[in-house]
Amino acid sequence: MISRRAQGFALLALILVWVAPVLAQAQVVPYSQDFENLGQTDPNALANDGWVVYGNVFTPTGTYIYGYGTFPAPNDGFAFCQIDTLQGGPDQGTKQLVVFSDYNNTDHANGNIIESNVFQEMTIDPSNLGQIWTFAFDAKLGNIEGQSTATAFVKTIDPSNGYAMTNFVSADMTTTPDTWQGYTLSISLADSALAGQLLQIGFMNTATLYQGSGIFYDNLNFYQSGGSDVPAAIAGAELAQNYPNPFNPRTRIDFRLDEAGPVDLAVYDVAGRLVAVLTRGVMSAGLHSVTWDGRTTTGAPAAAGRYNYVLHTDAGSLARPMTLVK
Repeated sequence: MISRRAQGFALLALILVWVAPVLAQAQVVPYSQDFENLGQTDPNALANDGWVVYGNVFTPTGTYIYGYGTFPAPNDGFAFCQIDTLQGGPDQGTKQLVVFSDYNNTDHANGNIIESNVFQEMTIDPSNLGQIWTFAFDAKLGNIEGQSTATAFVKTIDPSNGYAMTNFVSADMTTTPDTWQGYTLSISLADSALAGQLLQIGFMNTATLYQGSGIFYDNLNFYQSGGSDVPAAIAGAELAQNYPNPFNPRTRIDFRLDEAGPVDLAVYDVAGRLVAVLTRGVMSAGLHSVTWDGRTTTGAPAAAGRYNYVLHTDAGSLARPMTLVK
């Protein structure tokens, strides 16, 4: 995670090295990664795991100049990203992903703004329509300096329309604490126009003048959290229908775990936006009950309507609908 890079690395050299074509996953599928099994010194470790990068360059006033990519993600500490070590807490293990600027781009020295994107890319298949997908991850502050910014995102991109961005669900990571925190982003694939578009999950930052821009990430988990084909029972866990349903002002949700392990139970609206986290942490095997009081994470009353509650465990993801009435 180098904060300033010697200016002798030319952008042309970077492009000449990365000439292999990058293909998106044929459909939206689950993805999990804690980086423990990736080689920290292997320059192709992230690329072999499907990570790619793309750069955009802007003038200091924000006018777009050019873009470059998509390229396989490097793992060398100079451009975009690398696997780092010894930055984790008790839940993060030995290895983490650190995402930072493309310090190989000599436009840093010109005062231009370098936007660096690091992501996994998939193609939305017609079978994915109607589904809700969630991107969960842990993050910790690195060496953000000056005017550098950092963002986590889920994007959809339309190749048939000049690669226009059609959805951008994001979290500002610029001021994330220097201790590990959990984050969740969700997207609904309800619009039939999304079929054939690209879906990207990942991280980006902006930086200039070789200023530091690093953020650490770990325990990445991208999973279907609602919509079509999400079961209410799988081997290892079961999620019961809430009672009462419809409800006002509160309802009870029961679930069963065959083995102890980490649990995340949350409520989402029909657009896939997080409404409330009901429980998160390690729980014992057996039956459990959680009550939702119809309030959002901010404590405000949720609007009347249909919601999905989603249970995520090591065994997989389970979801059921419920209705809040007023």
